[in-house]
Amino acid sequence: MSTVNPNKVIIEIRGGAGGDEAAIFAGDLARMYQRYAETKGWQLQVLDYNETSLGGYKSFTARVSGVGAYNALKLESGVHRVQRVPATEKQGRVHTSTASVAVLPEVEAKEVVINPNDLEVTFSRAGGPGGQNVNKIESAVRILHKPTGIITGSRVERNQHGNRELAMGLLRAKLYELEQERALSGVASDRREMIGSADRSEKIRTYNFPDNRITDHRFGAKVHSLDKVLEGDLDMLLKKIAQKQSGDKKED
Repeated sequence: MSTVNPNKVIIEIRGGAGGDEAAIFAGDLARMYQRYAETKGWQLQVLDYNETSLGGYKSFTARVSGVGAYNALKLESGVHRVQRVPATEKQGRVHTSTASVAVLPEVEAKEVVINPNDLEVTFSRAGGPGGQNVNKIESAVRILHKPTGIITGSRVERNQHGNRELAMGLLRAKLYELEQERALSGVASDRREMIGSADRSEKIRTYNFPDNRITDHRFGAKVHSLDKVLEGDLDMLLKKIAQKQSGDKKED
């Protein structure tokens, strides 16, 4: 049976329905997890990202290392919905947008066998935020796993070897997850329910800015300090979820 490292996880965030506002919200979630990692004393290493001109992310991938990281973050997987007036909105109307989050446990190399012949590896120059070129050599790595179509990448290291290792780690995590889904149809079904298609109607959590409220729909947990949670106090919400899971129905 495969084993995973409970102290290392991969977080993937993707903008969903809502265009530019969805990408901005994906950026808000990325910063929330970065700040949360700081409060826990964990290390967060950005692996790859696709930044928009408005400061958001179409996609953002990072590795989080720290004691208990997987158990703390595993419930973050799913579609997150935001309701607020976007900065681009001229008439003050509240918009609804989504972003999807996937939390994958990191897997040791020996646990997932990958045939080198199944890989298509390409290299490119690593660009910084806003298109700034921070590397004159082709150090960014993209890996295509041809049997599954899974694509991973990294651009954060200044050399091909470092980025290839990071991209391979992400590929192992995704292949491990796929292996678990195939082995246990119930897990695969739960996964589809959590991640869905990032449509507005498929949500695990709503961030309501007008009411300064976050609601986790799986457990009926609510907190009225949305601003503090987005600043990194995610434990405020996770503790409320834990209370609901343990059968404590009291609200603060």
